[in-house]
Amino acid sequence: MRRMSNAVDEGDDEDHGIDLAPMLDFVLNLLIFFIITAIFVKEVGLTLSTPPPSNNAKKTDNDDSTMYIAVRANGDIVVDQRLIDKASVRPNVERFKGEKPEGSVIVVANTKSPTGIVVGVMDEVRKGGIMNVSIAPTNTSRTQ
Repeated sequence: MRRMSNAVDEGDDEDHGIDLAPMLDFVLNLLIFFIITAIFVKEVGLTLSTPPPSNNAKKTDNDDSTMYIAVRANGDIVVDQRLIDKASVRPNVERFKGEKPEGSVIVVANTKSPTGIVVGVMDEVRKGGIMNVSIAPTNTSRTQ
């Protein structure tokens, strides 16, 4: 019996430790999976550009190649001192683009105006054909 117990003890010396090969295979498979899926993830966002600061305010006010659309704190949309709804933004922009094809649009939005309305106005401007849309936040209670 002593011989058998010695033979079993000699075989146990080789089995000490943990086999890490299956775990490494699993980790490498996860790494490959996440690398491949990260390539196909596209972040959706809105690119905003603000107009450059100007020292001469009269020059920007008299600039005919820029259309100003104001969004008030209560959600009202104003174009050329006229109160309009969101559905009327696109026709106004298309008319402006017909007159000035190289023109740009600045959305003057009150910081307390609803974000959904501001984004909707910017979407309507882009649907109207003008891709150069800037946003100018303001804190005043009365925009334009």
